[in-house]
Amino acid sequence: MVVPVLVFCVVVHGIAGAGDLKRVGRVGVKALIYFEVLTTIALLLGLALAYYFEPGVGMNVDAKALDAKAMSAYVETAGKLTGGGTVDFLMKLIPTTVVSGFVTGDVLQVLLFAVLFGGALTMLGKAGAPVADFIDTLSHVLFKVMGILIKLAPLGVLGAIAFTVSKYGIGFLKQLGLLVALLFGEVAIFVFVILGFVMRMSGFSIVKLLKYLREELMVVFATTSSDSVLPQIMAKLRNMGIRDSTVGLVIPTGYSFNLDAFSLYITLAAVFIAQATNTPITMIDLLTILAISLVTSKGAHGVPGSAIVVLAATLQAIPAIPAVGLVLVLSVDWFMGIARALGNLVGNCVATVAVAAWEGDIDRERAHAVLDGRVIPSIDSDVDSSAAPVAARA
Repeated sequence: MVVPVLVFCVVVHGIAGAGDLKRVGRVGVKALIYFEVLTTIALLLGLALAYYFEPGVGMNVDAKALDAKAMSAYVETAGKLTGGGTVDFLMKLIPTTVVSGFVTGDVLQVLLFAVLFGGALTMLGKAGAPVADFIDTLSHVLFKVMGILIKLAPLGVLGAIAFTVSKYGIGFLKQLGLLVALLFGEVAIFVFVILGFVMRMSGFSIVKLLKYLREELMVVFATTSSDSVLPQIMAKLRNMGIRDSTVGLVIPTGYSFNLDAFSLYITLAAVFIAQATNTPITMIDLLTILAISLVTSKGAHGVPGSAIVVLAATLQAIPAIPAVGLVLVLSVDWFMGIARALGNLVGNCVATVAVAAWEGDIDRERAHAVLDGRVIPSIDSDVDSSAAPVAARA
């Protein structure tokens, strides 16, 4: 409900706050390069570990016996997502009207309009200041709305877990436990090894960053959604000494383009389905999975049932793997969603730190002081607002 407008406000404020379109473009290009490199590494890691641990081997599931009706809605949405090829995919980035992206929740369309709006606002200079101030104020109002909504998160978690266990049973969940555990393991390896290396190259510690963000990570663990802590995360990154415009550009863009844990999930799940249904896949199939995933994962944020939808869209390009096998993954998707949300959140926070260090947009002395736990004055009053501790307790 809130995310599309919130993303618009944050991106526009970030561009207008930078005051220099050349600088905005430079930060944007660096962020996109970083996103693509890390996403590709995540996809490759997911494939490698899926083949090494073979979570689906031995299940011997007959694809014809699975209930295809359970996947009909997801497959239909996946067809809309990828139908028409590359040209159609690119054309879908352009909203029909100014409000189309907000109405449908298409974050990529919202991002496109936000970049155009923010750029135009910057060109206006002082004449556009009142509009920029209004958008900044509106974003703070939406932050507060998010803080109110997150108080209800425990009720949603209760319902989701109760439904999954009652419908599929404890025994069925245990059979797929290896798949869930493997995804959590992959995310842990990616965070502490890959992202840990990125943080070290940037001059900081991944462990200290995770400790600094522990309250937000607790909320994401409970809600399986990184959207719920967007305001607090941005405030904390600013409090680290990262330039406001860099935070405002990298974080919202990363929510659509830098889904590291999501990428791990796609390749792992695709190989799992092939193994569970005894479907042989060739090197060409694997390369196709990688290529398609690089495209289908973009804009997955905001798509209803995005994980299953994007996986369905990926498998449609690989006829050898039965798409109906998604039924197996669907039953434990909520639990896997926890790992996806945590990994995506940490990945975007590390991306912000890395791009800021690359661009020279971070106060290193302040960042080290904050990560070391030393008490210093807060840059942003929202960092210590009631939303963060309430969400953490939830």
